[in-house]
Amino acid sequence: MSPLDRTATEELLHHAGLRSTAPRRSILQLLEDHPHETAAGLADLLADAGNPVSRQSLYNVLEDLTRTGVVRSIQPAGSAPRYETKVDDNHHHVVCRSCGTVVDVPCAVGRTACLTPASIPGFSVVDHADVTWWGLCTRCTDPTPTPHDPSNPRRNS
Repeated sequence: MSPLDRTATEELLHHAGLRSTAPRRSILQLLEDHPHETAAGLADLLADAGNPVSRQSLYNVLEDLTRTGVVRSIQPAGSAPRYETKVDDNHHHVVCRSCGTVVDVPCAVGRTACLTPASIPGFSVVDHADVTWWGLCTRCTDPTPTPHDPSNPRRNS
């Protein structure tokens, strides 16, 4: 993903009805660089970058960004919520069963993939479905050991 410049970030926040604050801009930039990150992961990244924010502020910013549609929250089974800035297309996700890596999967047919439900009593509108595939990423299936990589999600295992 291309990084958001400050002007684009400010416009995005303005169109969502949100003030452009340093924590919001920082979190949006981190999500551009680290899609599918958890709140805890974002807190660590902010601290590493010298921009620590309180957990409460972080959760408030994520709630505001999610509520206004600036970011999307996904929660694969067994995972904390993860956040991404890719909100304006029809894509799904694949999750590695071993390390938890999450990767975007574009819709192969250009529309929601076979997800039109039959009649659902009590619902007049059904407009969204999430698809999550599960498997093993190449890093987890490659038998060749790799040197320690601090960006490897398995670093805490």
